[in-house]
Amino acid sequence: MKNKIHACIIDDQDDGESISRLLKNEFPEFEIDFQTDSIQYASDYLSKYSVDLLLINIQLVNEAAVEVLSKFRKSSSPIIFIADSETSAIQAIKKGITDYLLKPVRNLDFVLTVNKAIENFNKNKIAILNNSIHNKINLPTLQGFKRVNIDEIIRCEADSNYTFIYLSDKSKVIVSKTLYDFEKNLSGYNFFRIHHKHLINLEHLKEYIKGKGGQVVMADNSVLDVSIRRKNDFLQKIA
Repeated sequence: MKNKIHACIIDDQDDGESISRLLKNEFPEFEIDFQTDSIQYASDYLSKYSVDLLLINIQLVNEAAVEVLSKFRKSSSPIIFIADSETSAIQAIKKGITDYLLKPVRNLDFVLTVNKAIENFNKNKIAILNNSIHNKINLPTLQGFKRVNIDEIIRCEADSNYTFIYLSDKSKVIVSKTLYDFEKNLSGYNFFRIHHKHLINLEHLKEYIKGKGGQVVMADNSVLDVSIRRKNDFLQKIA
């Protein structure tokens, strides 16, 4: 027997396009944990619980829907949108939806799209597992190297061809590598370069202070400038 896959359905359309019917008929291994016609109820539910797949059949991807998507995007789970037109589908994808189906939905198209979503979901789970196993980094020192957990790194600061690494135990490691080297290696671990001198771990971000570029306050209480040209990308990243 296959393991159950958990789904959440948001459906405010009374047009015969029953997502739950299609899902139950074609994918008996799915468990529909939550179904609603209300974006607000879905938002409340997804704030508390995690699901493997989100299916949406709504008339308009508005601000409330975008808020739900932003919560759901934090996981690696796919989102499928049942769209009235190519235009609305493209707009939805820009908001973070993984894939879409056009109405009227054919069974074959539905099966192929859901299979593709689950395949991608499983690949992401494997990647996350691999990251959790290999979430350490070697920091070269004069004596050899220091091996640390990546989530212990609060921030990296450039100093010419050297980089200062600030750790959560309040220690600092000086490494003879450029900040660019660390940016390449750590970008997949929720690090963001806010300035030509600063690469920060967003998990250790405490506060953002408005300004021309603004400033961030980190877990070690350091206050760092955000460059003007990186400000918009930074704010989008943490939204």
